[in-house]
Amino acid sequence: MSSLGVEVMLVRDPFNIRYITGATNMTVFNLCVPARYLLVVAEGPVILFDYLGGEHLATGLPTIDEIRIGRGLSHVSSNGFAASEAGAMATEIAQLVREHRGGIGRLAVDSLPFVAVDALRRAGFEITDADVLMSSARRVKLPLEISYMREAMRRTVGAVRQMEAELRPGMTENEVWSHFVGALVAGHGELVSTRLLESGPNTFPYFQECGTRVIADGDLVCFDTDAIAFESCSVDFSRTFLAGDGPGRPAQRQLYHRAYEQLMHNVSLIGPGVSFEEVARKAFPVPEEHRSSRYYCIGHGLGMIGEYPNLPFSTPGVPYPLDDAFEPGMVFCVESYIGSAASGEGVKLENQLLVTDTGVEIMSDYPFEERLLSP
Repeated sequence: MSSLGVEVMLVRDPFNIRYITGATNMTVFNLCVPARYLLVVAEGPVILFDYLGGEHLATGLPTIDEIRIGRGLSHVSSNGFAASEAGAMATEIAQLVREHRGGIGRLAVDSLPFVAVDALRRAGFEITDADVLMSSARRVKLPLEISYMREAMRRTVGAVRQMEAELRPGMTENEVWSHFVGALVAGHGELVSTRLLESGPNTFPYFQECGTRVIADGDLVCFDTDAIAFESCSVDFSRTFLAGDGPGRPAQRQLYHRAYEQLMHNVSLIGPGVSFEEVARKAFPVPEEHRSSRYYCIGHGLGMIGEYPNLPFSTPGVPYPLDDAFEPGMVFCVESYIGSAASGEGVKLENQLLVTDTGVEIMSDYPFEERLLSP
């Protein structure tokens, strides 16, 4: 905070709170309902505002100096009194900042609702964006984070193995996906942020989440982990399976080979000191017939959730928007999707990488579908 000139920060994103303090409380609910927030003063105290009755959850954490009761900052969490509750919150925050900083100035916030931001401005704060600071802090992983991410990967890979072992024609997409979720939770995983398991015609175009469709023999089954696993560390890799025991059809094998080639090519471009623009410029040239349905980016950062950067494709004649480069300690996920309107199917593959001092380590050591990868 001091190095970026941020004197005070107020965050409510549960992943930011967990990253800063280790404190957690009903993550999914807190993503939806703003009633818990954290005040961080540079070279000063860290104060958690938690639910009434939930204060004991963070008691004893050495990262927190004080626990207070939070205010409801939405219509739901305030019982319809969002403006007055936000005003009381802003008054309390202003008093604390005056006490520890001597006066009110800039305040970095993340995803606070507008009624809270308006109240903080009325209290005298100049509002700035905490996401800039948090993205900078979270982009390079500490050794402890990397060890947690390795353990999260190990547990998630085990859950995927159990799901794949249960995959049979005649099951619904939901039934297959439930085996992954159940195994993840049994291994102390926390949640899955998407439902990206699709089969047969649901594999094209991409992003169709799992439902009641019954998987047929010979269907492609696309799957993306998107898991919040051990200690809130994310695991994000994708594989495409072939339902049943038969061989893949020629059109399916062609899609798989192109998706695999795209994945391997783009992974080979990444390393310490390599600019984002260079990767985008040299990225796998998706064939024209697949280009309109390609994945929206080359890849993205990862930590507790998807993080900076979302690496866009390069457009000829247009300046590249990101003037930045990979560095050791970054975790990055390379995305590949090749879909065909002609066959009505698609293949999704993705690998999670750790950028090292000398290159990259592929963290997602899950096997590919040999029946589709073989000639």
